[in-house]
Amino acid sequence: MKYFITGATGFIGGRLARMLADEGHQVIALIRDVRTVSHLTNRGIQIALGDITDKESMRAPMRGVDGVFHVAAWYKVGARDRSQADSVNVEGTRNVLELMQELKIPKGAYTSTLAVNSNTHGKLAAENYRFRGRFLSVYDRSKWKAHYEVAVPMIDSGLPLVIVMPGMV
Repeated sequence: MKYFITGATGFIGGRLARMLADEGHQVIALIRDVRTVSHLTNRGIQIALGDITDKESMRAPMRGVDGVFHVAAWYKVGARDRSQADSVNVEGTRNVLELMQELKIPKGAYTSTLAVNSNTHGKLAAENYRFRGRFLSVYDRSKWKAHYEVAVPMIDSGLPLVIVMPGMV
């Protein structure tokens, strides 16, 4: 199988890319900076220069893949400015998923976060739980928007996408 991965220079995405390559899959990793890819290229992973905030930079490398793993995200402890978080986490996610839809890619996985649930104050959260309070961080807010205002509506309209929600990484 042939997979396109965003976020392959990060913790989760890098391990995912290497695992898929080690299992014999063809992997295309979207990369912004070629100085960060030696751990990928030594596994035979194909590098595509681009950025999730630039939809057209992903079109050619994403074309014809069997699946997309959208793992890329922006995170900065203590950040107060929403602009970069929204640009990468919300609009970048929209770009990846819209392109997946346009290119008719048969399956995808979006890496959200448990942070979209914020603090449940010890209560169990069911699948239909949606946090509606004040967000603990700019990151949490932007990932909530990407999850509920971008990914979920696209799934509801037929996009073949699953959402994974890891905790602390």
